[in-house]
Amino acid sequence: MARKVLVGLSGGVDSTVTALLLQKAGYAVTGVYMKLHENEAYHRENFAKASRVADYLGIDIHFLDLSDTFREAVYDYFVEGYAAGITPNPCVVCNRRIKFGALVDFADSLGIETVATGHYARREGEAIYMARDKSKDQSYFLAEVRREVIPRLLFPLGERYKSDVKRLAASIEPLRQIAEQKESSEICFVENDYTEILARHMPIDREGEVLNEAGEVVGSHRGYMHYTIGKRRGFTVRGAHEPHYVLSLDARNNRIVVGTRDRLAKRRFRIGRINLFTEAREFYALVKVRYRSEAVPGWVVIEGEEGIVELERDVFGLAQGQFAVFYEGERLLGGGEILGE
Repeated sequence: MARKVLVGLSGGVDSTVTALLLQKAGYAVTGVYMKLHENEAYHRENFAKASRVADYLGIDIHFLDLSDTFREAVYDYFVEGYAAGITPNPCVVCNRRIKFGALVDFADSLGIETVATGHYARREGEAIYMARDKSKDQSYFLAEVRREVIPRLLFPLGERYKSDVKRLAASIEPLRQIAEQKESSEICFVENDYTEILARHMPIDREGEVLNEAGEVVGSHRGYMHYTIGKRRGFTVRGAHEPHYVLSLDARNNRIVVGTRDRLAKRRFRIGRINLFTEAREFYALVKVRYRSEAVPGWVVIEGEEGIVELERDVFGLAQGQFAVFYEGERLLGGGEILGE
């Protein structure tokens, strides 16, 4: 009997090719479309695409409404994080709570052991590794996934390059339109800019003071939620002869602190919300402090519910609320939320 697999179908090229490859490999594929946010037009369009894929493959597809769970676990976390002056990472949280949390629970309800998605990452045994296509690698976003579910996951695109995935879809007439469509945004519920989401819930355009590190008022800005650590535009600094960057945010007083680029350099910081795929509590690793940042070697020491990361060289733009993610070579070791210095 063919092994059953539940595939998350979004209507996009990656999930489509994932289902196609698994069916070709002999799996009994069942599809599921996850409704996450509240954009009804978005879901009508994409569920229709996912349904066309299911029809082409001759498989069943379920419509799974996870919008209430998503709102509480991901959307509210995103909004409340920016309101508090941190830089949240909703995709990391979503993968733990939704895509490899609620989706795995749904698979259990269907009696299906294995779950697959179109993520660009590799799973070998009980470990996750970077994808072959480093320009598309998404292993960073899997750092908070529960360790016990890893053996149940499949990532068929992990060994492939994006160009090959699109070429495969384009070679099949009923799938060609999906292959040619525009790439989806990194954060599914953000269409253009994250501030558009925040403005639905609170006033974000409130002029405030720009301070230097000595606490002196040196300019003005348009509202602290428009800024993240390392941003260098959109505020004024009187008398500045070189570029200034956002060093920190004061949400309570609607202030931002700025300084020259060298003041962004950090080597040591604290982490919380720790999730590891190793038993070690002190280890050497390659550390990424943002999805697109270069991995920097350093030591990680876990002490109770928090940890300390000591890097061998500076990183710039370290932001509270983002995730530090750890690797041994290409193997994902886990990560933790950046708490500050």
